[in-house]
Amino acid sequence: MDAPRLLTALPGPKAAEWIARDLRVISPSYTRGYPLVASHGAGCVLEDVDGNRFLDFTAGIAVNATGHSHPEVVEAIVDQAAKLIHMSGTDFYYGPEIELAERLAALAPGSEPKKVFFANSGAETIEAALKLAHHHTGRQRVISCYGAFHGRTYGAMSLGGSKALHQHGFGPLLSGVHRIHFDCPAEEFDELFSTVCPPDEVAAIFIEPIQGEGGYRVPSPGFLPIVREVCDRHNILLVADEVQSGMGRTGKMFAIEHFGVVPDMLCLAKGIASGLPLGALITRANIMDWPPGSHASTFGGNPVSCRAALATFDLIERQYMANAVARGEQLAAGLAELAERCPEFTRPRGLGLMRAIDVVEGDRPSPELRNAFVDACFHRGLLLLGCGTSGIRFCPALCVTAEQVAAALAILGEVAT
Repeated sequence: MDAPRLLTALPGPKAAEWIARDLRVISPSYTRGYPLVASHGAGCVLEDVDGNRFLDFTAGIAVNATGHSHPEVVEAIVDQAAKLIHMSGTDFYYGPEIELAERLAALAPGSEPKKVFFANSGAETIEAALKLAHHHTGRQRVISCYGAFHGRTYGAMSLGGSKALHQHGFGPLLSGVHRIHFDCPAEEFDELFSTVCPPDEVAAIFIEPIQGEGGYRVPSPGFLPIVREVCDRHNILLVADEVQSGMGRTGKMFAIEHFGVVPDMLCLAKGIASGLPLGALITRANIMDWPPGSHASTFGGNPVSCRAALATFDLIERQYMANAVARGEQLAAGLAELAERCPEFTRPRGLGLMRAIDVVEGDRPSPELRNAFVDACFHRGLLLLGCGTSGIRFCPALCVTAEQVAAALAILGEVAT
């Protein structure tokens, strides 16, 4: 599918009709950055209901790891749906769930035996980690980061710290949540523990190895080892939220591997099943000690989603993780060149195909100009998302080609000149 290819003004007439219907029945809490009404896609190309084709550098918010409707993923879904769509893995047994758990246990960092709990989303996976951390340690406090995003359910929302809007009007939140600054020195932990948060009451520290919603922020090399040392010293569990950064996006299966740190718990979702709802909490086997019935999920580990995930892992390991490295380097070089050439762009950053650049006016972040750039790219056939205060994120499917990266960089350069 060639893209971009724009046949109508945006939104086109059919898209405008769908949007009008949407306004009457869909929750206003949804965030729609621009009037895209998707019809179908292939790889990194998405076609709307009017036949306009876009280069998709959002991948459904980093969900479609293997691109839109990859044939091998579709084949696995169709094959499994013809055999068994649902049976609830929390009450019965079936092969795809067990096979996927075995795969995840083998791939997760660390040599100790692992166990897996399946959920439906990133937020549900975080909730499971939060419950298990409290249960396993018997402690009542947790620590997260300013700038963090862990989801919008109550526990996940209480851990978040990226936008006040996410918590506004929803109090009271969970008690016992403390925050540190992302990429802080060890002394910040010492101050926290000596003033308001006794370390022997802390169950877990929740960390995104690379902050997602908070701005695609990559920590300095020493930060995660500091967090690991703090956890070891005080018998605190380290929970890595890899919901957005995992599944080969950064050029390694899990972003935390870049920093040589092994977490006690690892949370996955988004790209794990190439678009089907699935989340997975992977922990050391001795941590997952909650009794039957203490936590469960009717749909988590659905057989169709598990088959899609197994196909996704095959594709990522076989070819797409290497492509994420190569195309990530190309994207990094292009963003660095844009930052050098265009005064509106600054701070290109990221790993693999998890990249971002900030938009500024003068020396100040400009979310308004960022939003205008994203909208202008949409009207030129490129789909992008914001992150952080004024960042533009680039999270295309891992199958993105060199030509598509070059085209996206060219379009972004056009809107800034």
